[in-house]
Amino acid sequence: LSHADLTEALAAESSPGPLHSAPPAARTALRAAHAAYESSFGHAFVISLDGYAPEERLDQVLSGIRTRLSHDPDHERAVSADELRRLVRSRIAALIARPRESSENVHTVSNKSACPDSPSVAV
Repeated sequence: LSHADLTEALAAESSPGPLHSAPPAARTALRAAHAAYESSFGHAFVISLDGYAPEERLDQVLSGIRTRLSHDPDHERAVSADELRRLVRSRIAALIARPRESSENVHTVSNKSACPDSPSVAV
């Protein structure tokens, strides 16, 4: 992705709402980590969680944010681009795996809601 393309793609991503199943302290830590990341890099934190069990995802997100906060902006842009590629592959795979809808029911889906139940999460 060009610099402009990556900036546009990252701007289209957003952090999800709080993880309702997480303990309050974990939700607070997650909100603080997201705020620190967005303040440092100017965009939402994106990470692909493919291959992780649901109970492992919160830990992966928190450790990912903490690790990536130490990156310089250029390195983090490269890591974010790789994570976006993984997210897009997961979203496309989920769309392909869905049963085809009749042409009367097909509608355009925004990038943010293409696969709301995907294990790939932009956070």
